[in-house]
Amino acid sequence: MSDIPEGFAPHFRKSPLTDPWEPLYSKETEKAVIIGFRAGPAHTNSRGFVHGGLLSALADNAMGLSCAKHHEDIRGLVTVTLTVDFLGSAELGQWIEVETGFVKPGRSLDFAQCFVTADGKPCARANATFKVSAKGKAAA
Repeated sequence: MSDIPEGFAPHFRKSPLTDPWEPLYSKETEKAVIIGFRAGPAHTNSRGFVHGGLLSALADNAMGLSCAKHHEDIRGLVTVTLTVDFLGSAELGQWIEVETGFVKPGRSLDFAQCFVTADGKPCARANATFKVSAKGKAAA
């Protein structure tokens, strides 16, 4: 793990969707969960760039986990909207970070924004709205 930046550990939130993209890493701050990975062949499209769908999915993941940190007692969050602007490309071998910089928590809706960087250079920006499901209530 010597090429993994300090503070990152294996990502704590596993799912069948992200299994093919392992190893994924994360780092927690007081207000956010930052997801990172070293771009490998399983992350790329046919042109050799990190696939935009993968970046979108991980942005959704990072923003949702970051929003959850701003609530004390919720059942969960469900994505209502997700928009992604691709600002550049990410390539094999680069360290990719997905960092949520803004969260506006609410009682029924949360709003978030994150930036995706490749070796520190912005390659995508994402915005999302999440429906907050209170304890005892089923998510829509």
